[in-house]
Amino acid sequence: MDITSYSLAQTHNLGEKLGQILPAGIVIALIGELGVGKTCLAQGIIRGLGVKDRYITSPTYTLINEYQGRCPIYHFDLYRLSDPKQVVELGYEEYFFGTGICIIEWAERVRQLLPESYLEITINSIYEEKRRFRLLLQGADYQNLMDKFRKIYT
Repeated sequence: MDITSYSLAQTHNLGEKLGQILPAGIVIALIGELGVGKTCLAQGIIRGLGVKDRYITSPTYTLINEYQGRCPIYHFDLYRLSDPKQVVELGYEEYFFGTGICIIEWAERVRQLLPESYLEITINSIYEEKRRFRLLLQGADYQNLMDKFRKIYT
């Protein structure tokens, strides 16, 4: 499924709508160049999951921020990751294979560690704030998710 956003507000709204329907246990792999909107989308997803904190920031220097919404939320930013072993040392299995929701910026850096089923969102910059989001389900566990999303987003 491809979606075009024309502003930061639309990107945030896209994330909120998605967050409202995400099942516990899913991993969201965000892929895209620096400055393309991964953090903005993640902030929207986290809000859609019920987090009311005023400041939702990217964990660029800490690798992970944890939030409590309708389930535990683990927001990873792997931009500064020099070696996937750093995620292994964090005990990634507890996060990636647990009952919470994982949102991983720069997920391509740990693709070999991702579960068999996850939602991959690739973001491409088109022009200024215009972005194209490609949502692709990997594996078979979440097939009805895209149908739900189409109903509430379109």
